[in-house]
Amino acid sequence: MKAVILAAGVSRRLYPITYDIPKCLIELGGKSILDHQLDSLIKSGINDVTFIVGYHREILIDHVKTNYPSLDSHFIINHHYFETNTAYSLYLCNEAIIGNQFILMNADVLYPNELLVRLIKSSFETAFAVEIKPCGREEVKVIEGENQQIIAIGKDLIEQNCLGEFIGVAKLSKSFSTLFFKSLGTLIEAGGKSDYFEAAMHPILSDEKAYYEDISDLPCIEIDFVEDLDKAKELVDSDWFK
Repeated sequence: MKAVILAAGVSRRLYPITYDIPKCLIELGGKSILDHQLDSLIKSGINDVTFIVGYHREILIDHVKTNYPSLDSHFIINHHYFETNTAYSLYLCNEAIIGNQFILMNADVLYPNELLVRLIKSSFETAFAVEIKPCGREEVKVIEGENQQIIAIGKDLIEQNCLGEFIGVAKLSKSFSTLFFKSLGTLIEAGGKSDYFEAAMHPILSDEKAYYEDISDLPCIEIDFVEDLDKAKELVDSDWFK
């Protein structure tokens, strides 16, 4: 199985912390967010990782090559990282990934290895890591159908109808991957370069089923704001990371 890590963003909301480094290289519990992710992938038997890079890409690429020399790493550059978002970044790896089963993740998510274990072992071929909780406007939310099926995903869903937050880590099947990249292409051609990749997932959920795995009991957080970083520093001290 392959993995794709989206790590091109500027992270303006964490300035001045991210003036000189990409967000994913912020250290938590003695190692960077990215190191937590890569260690978890390797522990789960995944060694083929594609990184979409942009902001401070030289620092990130050097970090990976220096600290993970045996990793089968591939780097795709989003040269337009200032004015684009994750939909465009992900579409750039279309030729390398389409039609493959893969783990997709944002580079700013802190999670323990147990999260990947649940996704990889999930009986569902396409599974999203979801924290079941009340959500606000900022979170990427999901709406549940029957038997853990996801019938809607996005930031703009009616909060009261939502099951919880998709935290930015998913296992996507070969068939889902194929439709997803086609949907990403349609979105980009329609002017959606500044959209999140979930905007291309939503339209295909009626044709290609996706499900969720509940990770509410795990110390996971997507780090967007300083308060998220403060919470992450507390979470990483839990036994799940030891």
